[in-house]
Amino acid sequence: MSGKIEYQFYATVWQYTSPKGGWFFISLPTDISKEIRGLFKWQEEGWGRLKATAKVNDTEWNTAIWFDTKLETYLLPLKAEIRNIEKLEKDKTINIIVWI
Repeated sequence: MSGKIEYQFYATVWQYTSPKGGWFFISLPTDISKEIRGLFKWQEEGWGRLKATAKVNDTEWNTAIWFDTKLETYLLPLKAEIRNIEKLEKDKTINIIVWI
């Protein structure tokens, strides 16, 4: 991804459950989130949304990360399609790349 900053890290898949179902996320490491927020906060859209590209193994997709003020980190949602392709499950630790 030329022209974008690459962040590579390991993170564990977690699930937020609600009465309407559950969402799966990766929390970006705090130090990476601080750097991203410092560089790109001005590009955030509503609710702290920041456009990004992500990659797990061979699967790359356009997405967004969301800043969670309670956790003080960005969250990367993992769509069912991506979880199915890469066999991602809750509590699985994965290597991920995010480009901003």
